[in-house]
Order: sequence, then structure tokens, then C-alpha cells
Amino acid sequence: MAANSAVPAKMKAWVYREHGDVATVLRLDSELEVPEVQEGQVLVKVLAAALNPVDTMRVNGVFQLPGFALPAVPGYDLAGIVVKVGREVKDLKVGDEVYGFMWHAKKDGTLAEYAALEVAFLALKPKKLSFEEAASLPAVIQTAYGGLERAGLSRGKSVLVLGGAGGVGTITIQLAKEVFGASRVAATSSTGKLDLLKSLGADLAIDYTKVNFEDLPEKFDVVYDAVGQSARAVKAVKPGGSVVEIVELDKELPPPAFSFVATSDRWTLEKVKPLLESGKVKPVIDPKSPFPFAQAIEAFSYLQTGRATGKVVIHPVP
Repeated sequence: MAANSAVPAKMKAWVYREHGDVATVLRLDSELEVPEVQEGQVLVKVLAAALNPVDTMRVNGVFQLPGFALPAVPGYDLAGIVVKVGREVKDLKVGDEVYGFMWHAKKDGTLAEYAALEVAFLALKPKKLSFEEAASLPAVIQTAYGGLERAGLSRGKSVLVLGGAGGVGTITIQLAKEVFGASRVAATSSTGKLDLLKSLGADLAIDYTKVNFEDLPEKFDVVYDAVGQSARAVKAVKPGGSVVEIVELDKELPPPAFSFVATSDRWTLEKVKPLLESGKVKPVIDPKSPFPFAQAIEAFSYLQTGRATGKVVIHPVP
């Protein structure tokens, strides 16, 4: 879309008006009003979006942010073009190619033709990346980066990533090596994905169908649990180490595990931009992706199998 194209009053969007199973409650609405741009926001023509497990939890009603209201549009990740700029916006202009993570969305998410969001949640899209690749990154790269940072991973330390072939895991492996300087990176996956882990930088690829990682003699400074196995994860950490838990957020965790939920900020996206431009950190998109916008429910169903490699992406968004 050209930057100066007129913004229509209505748009296509996936909407749910009650909580429940995605296939039952999610409906395509062709007459949803395009969101108004508030002060400090921009309107983005969404060209690609990506799904996260939390999107399903949001539709199910398992996870809700304060102030949330129905009907709502799911989706947090997006990449697109700025088509309208609100008051007090200085960092972005109409025509900018951007990507970001609408974590604080109360109602309108990214599975829509247009999304209004705060400038603080957006960064300029790395030129090297396609819109599909860019859309796959914001939630997982901020979750991976923030979790490793809070766990205290630093140069010379070791890390074990549980769920290394998933959306967060594939990025965590790369960041552990390229940003945090881990001396040894281990990761778990099923048999067919071990080569992927190695290609991303894992020194040790563990087949969880054959090996119990907690029974290995080797222990790690940091265990990054992207699959919800905190009780086992704490058995694989060295004394004084940390376990990052991003799945079991509503339960009491065994020490030294702690829950981590990413907040949306452009700082992380800006910080990793040189790594994305150079190709040192690469987006990983599931081979079945992208799903066309009309097949969003199929995309959700596939995500819910738990078998996706990397991210499930929706593109193009009409």
C-alpha cells in the first residue's frame, strides 16, 4: 500500500465476541471499524502477523490483561507500514516500515488490516528481513532476551534451552551465543529437529524422546524453560544458577525458578537490529507458514498441536 493511500473507515479482522475454543468463537468480520489513533500512537497497515501460545489463551479466556473488553481482535506480533501518525509522535512517520509487539492491547490486536499502537512498542523493520520474517520476531525476541538477561547469563556461562525448536527456543539459542556470550549452549527437541538446533548454534542437541535432560551429569548455569517443565528444570541447574519459566506463570515454582513475562519495548528490537541485519540472528518460521489471512483458524489449530518449528505466521493480510 502506498504511504499516502486513504485509510478506509472499515476493515477486515478476526474477532471473538465470547471466550471459548478458537475454532468455535473466532469469526472473520469484514466491517470492523478501523481503530482511532490516539496521542502517541500510529496506525499501521498490517502486512504480516504471527501467532503465539498466549493468543490462544487470550481467546480461551485463560489469560486476560487488566481493562480487557469484548469483542476483541487477537494477535500481538505485527509488521507493516505506518499510514497515520497521532499527535506528539516524533520518531515515526507515514511510510515507515515497522514491526512490533502489541502486548498492552486491551481489545484490538494484530489479526486485522490495521492496528493502532504506541510508538514505544514499534521499531523500524530491519531492511534485510521480509515482513513475514519481521512479524515472527517481536514477542519471542523480547521474551528470549529479557529472560536471559534477568537470569544473569553472561560470557563464559552455560545454558540449557528446553523447547529449543519452538518460537522462543530458536531465538534463545541464538541470543545466548551471539549476545550473551554463552560458552556452552544445550537445547532439547524431538528427534527430527536436532540438526536445526545445531544449525542455530547449540553445542549439545538433546533428543527429549530418548534422554531425560535432568539425568545428564552435566548441569547448567541457566536453564531456560520454554515448555513448562520447571520441576524437572531445577534438577538440571548448577548451585547458584537460575531457571527461567515462561509457561507455568500461574503456579508456585520450585526455587531457583522464576516466572518471566516480556514487556513490549522498542529498546530490545533496536538492540538486536544489527544482529538481524548481519544475519547472525535469524528468524525461524515454520515450513507450513505463512498461512493466508483467511486461514487464521487453521493457523491456530496448527499452533495448538505443539509441533510447530519456530513461529507460525499469517501473511498476506489483505
